[in-house]
Amino acid sequence: MATDAAVRPRRKAAAADAARSALTPERWIDAATEVLVHQGIDSVRVDVLAQQLQVTRGSFYWHFRDREDLLRRVLQAWREQTTVQLTLRLERAHVDPREQLRDVISLPIRGRAAQRAARIELAIRAWARRDTMARQAVDEADGARLAYISQVFSSLGFGLAEARWRAFATYAYVVAESQIAAPIAQLQRAERDRFIEQLMRLPLPG
Repeated sequence: MATDAAVRPRRKAAAADAARSALTPERWIDAATEVLVHQGIDSVRVDVLAQQLQVTRGSFYWHFRDREDLLRRVLQAWREQTTVQLTLRLERAHVDPREQLRDVISLPIRGRAAQRAARIELAIRAWARRDTMARQAVDEADGARLAYISQVFSSLGFGLAEARWRAFATYAYVVAESQIAAPIAQLQRAERDRFIEQLMRLPLPG
């Protein structure tokens, strides 16, 4: 029969393995994103995250090669959630491009999820001003979003060039609205949304 001294290390190792398995990569990514939002990119460090998650630094390396690998996956998760998955949901929600446009314009006023997404977006755009990897992720997300909105305007009957300009104007409005938190802005948003929708659908004079 194994002695307590022999069994104890195996139990400790098994407990460590269980902790690593329970703490998924997504937990690390979520924790890193929260630190990014509230403290900035310089505070997204392995020791800070390990302390918050109450695990050892070694647990981090169970899932990630290094800090840059984590940061890359933070950007991937952001793009997947806020661009790829969101676009799919918008496409599937309505066949009518008018309804799709209305959904795009109203994104910033969709409750707490929209508020959290706006905070994350602001933090990532601030990060992108000083980091090439983040800049590339933001550029790719902007490009994909603009392509979708351009497609919506094309479905509304606008030519390719005009669809792109209208998409850019609409996207600029949505991004700006997502960052305006003043109470008066909140009260008037629904009215502005209706105005922007009508304006963007209005044909230019010949």
